[in-house]
Amino acid sequence: MADPSRQTSANEPCIAYQTARTTAKVAGVFAIAFLVLLVGNLIGTGVIAPLRENRLAQMKAELRGGDPSEEQLAAIRQLDLQIRRNRMWRLDFAHKSGYALLASVVLFLVAGKLARVLNEQPPRPRIVSDVGAEQIREARGGRWTVAAGLVILGCAAALLITGPAPLAFVEAKETGPSYASMEEKRLQWHRFRGPGGAGASVFTNIPTEWDGKTGEGILWKTAVPLPGNNSPIVWNDRIFLCGATEQKQEVYCYDANTGQLLWTGDVPISPAAAQARINPMEDTGRSASTMATDGRRVYAIFVTGDMAAFDFHGRRLWHKSLGVPESAYGYASSLETYQDRMIVQYDQGDGSEDMSRLYALDGASGRIAWEVKRDVPNSWTSPVVVEVEGRPQLVTLTDPWALANDPTDGTEIWRANCLGGDVAPSPIYAGGLILAIEPYSHLVAIRPTGRGDVTETHIAWTMDEGGPDICGPVADGEHVYLLESHGLIMCCRLADGEKVYEHDLRDNFTASPSLAAGRLYFLGMDGVMTIAETGPEYRELGKNELGEKCHASPAFVDGRIYIRGLENLYCIGGAVAGDRAD
Repeated sequence: MADPSRQTSANEPCIAYQTARTTAKVAGVFAIAFLVLLVGNLIGTGVIAPLRENRLAQMKAELRGGDPSEEQLAAIRQLDLQIRRNRMWRLDFAHKSGYALLASVVLFLVAGKLARVLNEQPPRPRIVSDVGAEQIREARGGRWTVAAGLVILGCAAALLITGPAPLAFVEAKETGPSYASMEEKRLQWHRFRGPGGAGASVFTNIPTEWDGKTGEGILWKTAVPLPGNNSPIVWNDRIFLCGATEQKQEVYCYDANTGQLLWTGDVPISPAAAQARINPMEDTGRSASTMATDGRRVYAIFVTGDMAAFDFHGRRLWHKSLGVPESAYGYASSLETYQDRMIVQYDQGDGSEDMSRLYALDGASGRIAWEVKRDVPNSWTSPVVVEVEGRPQLVTLTDPWALANDPTDGTEIWRANCLGGDVAPSPIYAGGLILAIEPYSHLVAIRPTGRGDVTETHIAWTMDEGGPDICGPVADGEHVYLLESHGLIMCCRLADGEKVYEHDLRDNFTASPSLAAGRLYFLGMDGVMTIAETGPEYRELGKNELGEKCHASPAFVDGRIYIRGLENLYCIGGAVAGDRAD
C-alpha cells in the first residue's frame, strides 16, 4: 500500500518549478511594459517631434528679411537645442528598450519552457482511448506557445527595425544619399583645413579678439581625455577629434554649443600594432591624423594603422587595420572623404618595397572599394578632393610626384615630377592651380587640366626661394601665403609665383595658416594667434593669447573658431547668426 505522505509530496509543485513559473510571469510583464514604452516612444517620435520641428521652421521663417531681436534668437536656439536633445534621447531610449524587450521575451520563453518541463507528472496507467486525445491537446498547446513566442519576437524585431535609425540626428529626416554633397561640405569644416583642405572659411563673421587669461571672447573650453596633434573637425553642432596612448585609441564627439563631451568611441589596437615597437617623433605623436566626415559617419586613423568608422551617436560601424606603417617620423596623413568613401593616403617605406597605397573604403562597411599601388616612399601630406572643370580629382603629393586620381575608381589622371625629400605640407587648389611645396626648397604651381605625365607641359611656375617644412599654403585668389615653422611669412603672386614680401613673426608654428573674411590667421605653438590683412603688404591687425600651447590647426565655422590645445578644446566666439561670403 502506498504511503499517503509521499503521494502528497509528489503532487506538490517543486521549488524549481515555482521559481521558473514566477520568472516567466515577471518576464512577461516586463516584456509587455517595454512594448508599451516603445510604442509610446514611436508615437512621440512620429507625432510630437515633427510638431516641434515645424514650429522651429516657422520661427526661422518669421526672421527672414527682418532684424531679429536677441529674445527671438534665444527662443530659436532654446527650441533647437530641445529638439536635438529630445531626438538623441528618443533614439537612445529606443535602442535600450528594444534590447530590454528582446531579453525579456527570451527570458519569458526559456522560463516558461522550463516550468512546463518541471510540471510534467510521472506517467500513470491510463485508458488507451484517452491517449490520442491528450496528445492532440498537448500538440495544440505546443503550437499556441510557439506561435505566441514568435509573435512577441516579431513585435520586438519590428520595433528595433522601425525605430529611429542610427544616423546623425541632424540628418535623421533625410531620405537622400548616404553622404553629404560638395555644397554641404563647403559650409562645414569636415576635414583637415576644411573644404578642399584649403584652410579657407566661407564665413565672414569670424572672431578677431579673445583673451585666454580673462576668458573674454571664449564661449567655452573643455578637457580632451587623451593627447593628440590632430585638428578638430566640425559638422553642424558636432565637433570630432581623437587621441591615443600606447594602451588606448579613442574618438571624441563634443557638443559645439556647450563643449559637453557627448560620447567616446574606442578604436581597438590591432595585435600587430600591440606587438610592434612604434616610436613616433614627439611632434607627430600617436594621433596626428585629423579625422574626416561625409556628413553621416566619421572616420579616424592612428599611427598604428588602425582605423574605424562611427555614426554620429557613437556607434562603431566597423574597424580594421591597414598594417603597422613603416614611417620615419610616424604616420600622420589626414583623411579625406568623397561621396560615401573614406580616402586614405598610405605612403610608407623607402619606395622600393611595394608598400605604399592609396585607398578608398566604403564608409558603411569598411570594404576596400579600390586601391592603387604607389612606388613612392613615406610621406606626411594629406589627400584633397577638388573639382576641376566640373570633374573631381583626388590630389596627393609624395616624392617625387604630384599626382591626381579619379576618386570614383582610382584611375590616374595626371602626374608631375616636381617634388623631393620628406614631403609634409599638403596641397591646395587655388586660382585654377594645384600648389605644392617641397620643404625648404620651392613652391610649384601645376595646371590640373592635363593627362599622363605633365611635367614638361603643365607646370605653370616655380618659386625657388624656400618653402615650409610642415605648414600648408593658403591663397586668397591673388596671392599665396607660406608660413615656415620658425615664423617667416612669404607672400607670392598667384599668377606667376613672384615673391611680394617677407615678414618674420618671431614665433614657432606647426599649425597651417588660415583665411577668413580677408584676414589671415596664424596660430603659434605658444597659443598666440596673429591676425593680419591679406594683400601685397603685411599689415598686422592684432594678437590674441589663448594661454595654452597649440600644435593643431584650428577649425573655422559660422561665427566661431575651434582650437585644440595640448590639453583642452576651445570655442572662440559666441552664439551668432550666420553670415558667409558668396
